[in-house]
Amino acid sequence: MGREFEQHKQAAVDATAEEVWHAVATGPGLDSWLMGRSEVEPREGGAVRTDLGGFVMASKVTAWEPPRRFAYRGIESEEGRFVAYEFFIQGRAEGGTTVRLVASGFLPGDDWEAEYEAMTRGGDMYFHTLIEYLTHFAGRTATPMGASGPPVADWARGWAVLQGALGLTGPVDQGAPVSFTPTGLAAIEGVVDFVNADAIGVRTADALYRFIRGMHGGLVVGHHVFSRDVDREEAERAWRAWLIQLFS
Repeated sequence: MGREFEQHKQAAVDATAEEVWHAVATGPGLDSWLMGRSEVEPREGGAVRTDLGGFVMASKVTAWEPPRRFAYRGIESEEGRFVAYEFFIQGRAEGGTTVRLVASGFLPGDDWEAEYEAMTRGGDMYFHTLIEYLTHFAGRTATPMGASGPPVADWARGWAVLQGALGLTGPVDQGAPVSFTPTGLAAIEGVVDFVNADAIGVRTADALYRFIRGMHGGLVVGHHVFSRDVDREEAERAWRAWLIQLFS
């Protein structure tokens, strides 16, 4: 068994078409909102490579029409699994730009439903992060960073621990204030800009922080910091230590 799927997302932003193109079709742009660190060969038939901390996802560029259309497709597995992404960018007469994303692919096996649900929630978060980036940080380049914590056996308790660590009380809604100081890092003051069953997103004046339920049972951080004064390796070590402190 398995499932073919196709998902559509669309939003209007004040950014220019060129700023949207930079965000979705260049390595520095993707680094500013998507997971991992990316490189893009700027041509049809080129490659998109995303390094997820040692594991590299490789895709092929299937459409390169700057600044209107960009598409790439992941390498198909032996079981037929693949995921493809296609971005459409259109300027609006009243100003700004409409960005549309079509995600499609095939998920093999009898357990495709759980994978599809997790992929859907993750896709919602990353598309929202793209729109947050274009709304608040367009034209700027982030330093991406990631770290993983130990396995969390009880996710209800795990989420409660995370919320408490972020200074959140009661229901977690968009706009809720966030205030905390991870050991070894500067104080963080911001607001919740995204929340679903698998993630909490926080936006500050100079960063997009993402706290994500990982595929292997631990909490993962995938942050984008718009500051030139950040040491990525040092910050990742501090975030990893913070996660271990919270969940060990």
